[in-house]
Amino acid sequence: MINVYVERSSGKRIRSFSMDGHADFAENGQDIVCAGASAVSFGSINAIMALTGVEPSIEQSSDGGFLRCVIPDDLPEETESKVQLLLDGMLISLQTIERDYSDFIKITFKK
Repeated sequence: MINVYVERSSGKRIRSFSMDGHADFAENGQDIVCAGASAVSFGSINAIMALTGVEPSIEQSSDGGFLRCVIPDDLPEETESKVQLLLDGMLISLQTIERDYSDFIKITFKK
């Protein structure tokens, strides 16, 4: 199962997210749950960097079973709004995958 952890600040700002595990929906190379979750998360990180100039702290494992992204604190308000919009879009996409494939992906919110 892919576990997604979303950490929000007290002001509801997404501070970080991480993903670990493997969906095991299908064989390697044919796993649409894994491919979808990976595309959404990496696409969102790439969009944050390309569209806002923000460089999040990123950790990942060599086997593809772990990703963590931490958004820097104290961003200018306009930049912060853009980053949060992109992260909200990512979260909606991941929730859609979770809705349809709940045996293979789970989202947990942390404070």
